[in-house]
Amino acid sequence: MEQKYYREKTPSGFGIAIKIKDVLFSAQSKYQKIEVLQSESSLGKILTLNDLMFVNEGDYYNYSEMITHVPMLSNKMPKAVLVIGGGTGTIAKEVLKYDTVEKVVIVDIDEMVIETSKKYLPSVAGCLDDKKVKIEITDAIEYVKNKENDFDVIMITSPDPLGPGVGLYTKEFYLNIKKNLKTGGILVVQSESPVSKEEKSRHLYQILMDVFSIVKTYTSPVPTYPGSRWVWAFCSNDTAPLQDIDINRYNNIVKTCKLFNLDYAQEKFKEETILDDL
Repeated sequence: MEQKYYREKTPSGFGIAIKIKDVLFSAQSKYQKIEVLQSESSLGKILTLNDLMFVNEGDYYNYSEMITHVPMLSNKMPKAVLVIGGGTGTIAKEVLKYDTVEKVVIVDIDEMVIETSKKYLPSVAGCLDDKKVKIEITDAIEYVKNKENDFDVIMITSPDPLGPGVGLYTKEFYLNIKKNLKTGGILVVQSESPVSKEEKSRHLYQILMDVFSIVKTYTSPVPTYPGSRWVWAFCSNDTAPLQDIDINRYNNIVKTCKLFNLDYAQEKFKEETILDDL
């Protein structure tokens, strides 16, 4: 029997290959192709959207810990959190580690992503049934239009700007996000790979710098994402990253993490990134 592989190439012509044992689920939703693959590797089950890696059981923490704990620890009292595109539950799982959190709103346009994650990735998606979590099946662009001062932390983990993700790369959208943040509020948005998608990253940062007073960028390896190095944009009008953090809160969080710690995260803000060329 010929060995099956999941393969993903970057625009630069290199990529990854993962041994696949079986296709557990494959369907076309209203918005995108969704598949769950059982790998023959330490990655376990893999969720792909439009044939692109979105999350897997084995290394999801490389992404979810870095996008979550930097803004959550930077905010003095994170009570209300919005996650845009968080239908797999990986970020909500990290957010719920904070005892200050009273509500986590997950906005995802594709209900099939949520239901598929619950069924096939319960180790990360089980948190979606937590009483603090509210799921909104709607377009994030419309959701943020008529709200104001609702959230302490907003995280955007949308797919690449293809299909349902394309509208999240406009200045109007981020002006509405800014309006949704409370005093001291923080936005962190995934901003692609500086290795394989530099032009997309550059376009996004130009928008963010027009909207927010503070825009900082930090990086970390994500082995199964294109280029194996990912970038997040930390944005606020009045709060710098990882300053004056609650040390007791940090100590409680860091012992639950596989990758994140304060020294590591602070060092990642110092690495050369796309902002250096703008």
